[in-house]
Amino acid sequence: MRQIVLDTETTGIDPKEGHRVIEIGCVELVNRKLTGNHFHVYINPGRQIEQEAIDVHGITNEFLTDKPTFRDVAEDFVNFIRGAQLVIHNAPFDVGFMDHEFGMEPKTRGVITKDICSVLDTLAVARKMHPGQKNNLDALCKRYGIDNSHRELHGALLDAEILADVYLLMTGGQTKLNLASKGSGETQSDALRRLNRNGNKLKVIKANADELAQHESRLDIVEKAGGKCLWRPEQEQTDA
Repeated sequence: MRQIVLDTETTGIDPKEGHRVIEIGCVELVNRKLTGNHFHVYINPGRQIEQEAIDVHGITNEFLTDKPTFRDVAEDFVNFIRGAQLVIHNAPFDVGFMDHEFGMEPKTRGVITKDICSVLDTLAVARKMHPGQKNNLDALCKRYGIDNSHRELHGALLDAEILADVYLLMTGGQTKLNLASKGSGETQSDALRRLNRNGNKLKVIKANADELAQHESRLDIVEKAGGKCLWRPEQEQTDA
């Protein structure tokens, strides 16, 4: 099974108001394992980015001046996601923008995302699993013990990488570690390892008489210094 974990950044919140996609970030999973294959582009939207959006993702109008348009990247993007299942957090938002972009280009006009691939909304999954709780990406990272301290601003590729961690843990417990760690472009896939309960029993080594005497002596010193011993060897025999 091929899945593409995807995120976008945009000029604003509503494509009906003329807002456009400015970043697409995707990472590939095959049979729930990260392949290291990804798709990432910044896009010149041909319009100004709202300041509220810049405050979220940090992408400025000046930065996008020399970047390709959606028309320039549309074919490569469609080829990358075609036939896969898209894994998106709050999918209606990203899919709405993608459908809007497809509709604006002659080569993709009339195409919608669901014609190309299926879509899984991890926000809907999280809400079913954790009703009544916060289920944004930061909350899920905290819930599943994923370090996202390097995430100071939103970014499409970084958020897709983090979402891959969340999705794998949330839906089965298999994940990779430190995909987006600072100073490293490497990716690593690790399965959770479980102990074999049918293996050899652990050997228990009990303290000998001399070791018990030394332990008692140390406890006497602790008590004389005003400390309190919660347990002494003779208590075990008394309690038994």
